[in-house]
Amino acid sequence: MTPREPTSPFLRACRRLPVDRTPIWLMRQAGRYMAEYREIRARHSMLEVITTPALAAEVTLQPIEAFDLDAAIIFADILPPLITMGLTLDFVKGEGPVIENAITSTRDIDLLATPPAEATILANTLEAIRLVVAELAPRNIPLIGFAGAPFTLASYAVEGGGSKSFARTKALMYGEPAAWRRLMDKLVAVQADYLLAQARAGASALQLFDSWAGLALGKEDYEQYVQPYNARLFQKLESAGVPVINFSTGTTAYLPSVAAAGGDIVGVDWRMPLDWAWEQIGHDRAIQGNLDPVALLAPWRELEFRANRILEQAGGRPGHIFNLGHGILPNTPVENVRRLVDFVHERSEQMARAAVTG
Repeated sequence: MTPREPTSPFLRACRRLPVDRTPIWLMRQAGRYMAEYREIRARHSMLEVITTPALAAEVTLQPIEAFDLDAAIIFADILPPLITMGLTLDFVKGEGPVIENAITSTRDIDLLATPPAEATILANTLEAIRLVVAELAPRNIPLIGFAGAPFTLASYAVEGGGSKSFARTKALMYGEPAAWRRLMDKLVAVQADYLLAQARAGASALQLFDSWAGLALGKEDYEQYVQPYNARLFQKLESAGVPVINFSTGTTAYLPSVAAAGGDIVGVDWRMPLDWAWEQIGHDRAIQGNLDPVALLAPWRELEFRANRILEQAGGRPGHIFNLGHGILPNTPVENVRRLVDFVHERSEQMARAAVTG
């Protein structure tokens, strides 16, 4: 092993280097399914936790202390960058994120600011990253930073919250293409600056969440209105010098187009077999995924079967990071998370030894 090669299983898998066991981390691994997190949220709002570095660091570390996970992910949310651009964000109980002054005109787009992350409330997340890295670096556990992809943030900004039809977003996209370009250009600038700042603060990897593009758009619209901006963002992130994960949901029909946008690792949802997805992406890229989060609610025999099937589909090929196809659900039993993490490690070690001995 050369001195430059990483030693953590997660970072080695990101670079498609051999590992003794398949690394695992889970999207939303810090969150409502854990009693420790619920205790904090009983005293603090979502925004308070995100914008208080000590609290965000504490929540980030909770699953690391509870389970044998191979990476942490900073506790934050994809939407605070919209606050820095001039939008008003709140997390309403039972409703989710709400933006009071959503974009309703092309002038609203022109008024959006693009300040550097260090000069805004995002500096709190950067400080939380520094606090967590100080705790995890001696244990050789990497920290993942993240942000939302341009289309996903644009849809929140235009819809004012979540959406089923994305009608307002697509009306802007189709009807005002020049304004759409200006909006996406600003989002690329803000997100690139924020992610690069996370890497400078100590994040060992970065993940871009494109949560809504696959649910809102078909292949042609994705390639015309989304892919060029994602590609530009991934290109900007190359200077970070850390692995970058390109994660999306609902994009089975055009997974090669998603992969073509960039990223060192492509994260896939649960709607496709992992081996098929890897063929679409290309075996020269690492892959992350892709257990259905609902499987964590199933009896152990079913959860074990599904986890084992994913490991078999990966086939022992270097570059697989075990994860869910989306975030952990709030009603997930903690014991199932623990058993899954341990099973992935133990089973993948068995498969690796069997491959060596023939």
